[in-house]
Amino acid sequence: MFSRDPLANPELLIRKVYAYVAYRIGDGPDAEDVTSETFERALRYKDSYDRSKGEPAAWVIGIARRCLASNPPSARSLSDQVPDAPGATDVEEESVRRVDLRAGLATLAQRDRELLALRYGGDLTAAQIGRLLDMGTNAVEVALYRARERLTAALAGVDYGESANSGAEAVRN
Repeated sequence: MFSRDPLANPELLIRKVYAYVAYRIGDGPDAEDVTSETFERALRYKDSYDRSKGEPAAWVIGIARRCLASNPPSARSLSDQVPDAPGATDVEEESVRRVDLRAGLATLAQRDRELLALRYGGDLTAAQIGRLLDMGTNAVEVALYRARERLTAALAGVDYGESANSGAEAVRN
């Protein structure tokens, strides 16, 4: 039986929220502050949680989205940030990869960054993202595919231009 408390597994939720926020604004103190604010609000409003409207992770990430919208991050650019602690692999390679990824994400439209952050930072499924953004699951999957394509192109130094943002992208074989 599922617990009625959406915050019953806080460790997992904290990791998911922090990862989502870090995708959006970068690692570090700003992401920690937004994560803290998110859980302050979640604690305040946990009695209003309705499991029939989605999983706890999607609910808490929805709160994080509102926290980000109400308190935009500082004027720092994602591409200007250097990660605090690279992974345990080759330090130089990991640092370069993370800086390149942030630079690539910074070139994307806000909607693409949001979708990628929800999927890979927040670890939400397409169906959960659809409920959160009031989109159909198929529309989310298509938008995620296109966002990944634009990110791949940005990382390769190729720009798809406005046609990719307008949805008029040609089908590639």
